[in-house]
Amino acid sequence: MLNRVTNLTMSANAQRSLQTQQSRLAELQEKATTLNKISRPSDDPAATAKALETRSLLAANAQYGRNIDDGNTWLTAADSALEQATNVMHRVKDLTVLAGNGSLNQAGKDAIALELESLNKELVAIANTKHLGRNIFAGNSDNPEAFSGAVPPTFNGAGLNPVERRFSATQTVRVDADGQKIFGSGTGSVFDAVKSIADALKGGTAPTSSQLGNLDTWFNSIVDGRAEVGTRQAQLERAGTVNTDLEANLDAQKMGIEKLDLGSVIMDLKLQETNYQVALAATARVLQPTLMDFLR
Repeated sequence: MLNRVTNLTMSANAQRSLQTQQSRLAELQEKATTLNKISRPSDDPAATAKALETRSLLAANAQYGRNIDDGNTWLTAADSALEQATNVMHRVKDLTVLAGNGSLNQAGKDAIALELESLNKELVAIANTKHLGRNIFAGNSDNPEAFSGAVPPTFNGAGLNPVERRFSATQTVRVDADGQKIFGSGTGSVFDAVKSIADALKGGTAPTSSQLGNLDTWFNSIVDGRAEVGTRQAQLERAGTVNTDLEANLDAQKMGIEKLDLGSVIMDLKLQETNYQVALAATARVLQPTLMDFLR
């Protein structure tokens, strides 16, 4: 059985073909303007899902980067405070050795004791150092001071959680320092060790070897605390490098999913323009209007 092809049928088919060509041309023009592979989710559902996942990873990575920067400022503040504490302890040790000189008279001992008391107050102030209004040696304590009370002061952050920052999906780092471990608390603390020497000098007694040994112990504790902070700083520095590299990789991946190559899309656009012009010319040539078309 033969199907009869009328002029009306040919006109309808030509119109559908031209509309398809024109729609494709408009789509390529939009892509050439925006360079977006995906204008709407229906364009490519799989690529849309991948793009959303990549954007989510980029957002998380950006937050990790901010956490790393914030953690570095905390650790820098702690390192600076412990550097000051180390310098103070150097001076305390020097004065203690000087006070052990048997030829030193009482006036000299009193002068050394006075300076030791001043250094002890400075040491307490260092132990109460804050960063952005938060104690850097007392964990997540809301107490106004990490160490409070008369010398030797008491530590206020015992049993509290440390301050941590997450720098990856599976890793965190502590950004404060353990004040009780570094300085001690109350009796038996570094403040108590310095005070006992100052009190002994005011009473006319030279520092003993055990007191000197106690000072060395606390001096090493402060140095060890600073070394621990330095280790965490190095860890964050490495994490920062990884974070920056990952951001670049994710951004490149995102561009690959969402963006078009300008040269490629222009070639496609030119080809489609040519195809459309050819289709127009062919249609005009095949479907020549007659007098009857105008009289209808």
